[in-house]
Amino acid sequence: MIRLISNSAEETEKIGERLAAALGGTEVIALFGGLGMGKTAFTRGIARGLGVAEGVSSPTFALVNEYRGRCGIYHFDMYRVTSWDDLYSTGFYDYLGSGVMIIEWSENIEGALPDDAIRVTISRGENENQRIFEMEGVELP
Repeated sequence: MIRLISNSAEETEKIGERLAAALGGTEVIALFGGLGMGKTAFTRGIARGLGVAEGVSSPTFALVNEYRGRCGIYHFDMYRVTSWDDLYSTGFYDYLGSGVMIIEWSENIEGALPDDAIRVTISRGENENQRIFEMEGVELP
């Protein structure tokens, strides 16, 4: 397990960029962590590291946002997914293997995550701005 600490949104984005450097282009990145933990800032860093020029925003109401970089990037928000029918309606299974999938609120679909998913747990650190990132399933450069 890799453990990294961020003290700002900018550092969180840099951790995301670092993860992007280790990606081949078809990974599933499962994000775990409560509201305000920096999941979207982390995703913004991954997207920038994969060559996305435009801004990245939370897909809360869209359920999935798509971006183009050196590969397709599919940013899911599973906060409102409460059943298998909900999950199917997101198109989740159609996206598997077609690009990098970044999934916020992976707690809600844990049983559907591929065995080789990169798992990233984000928790609050010693102060309001500090975040602890624990990553499994990946080696960082």
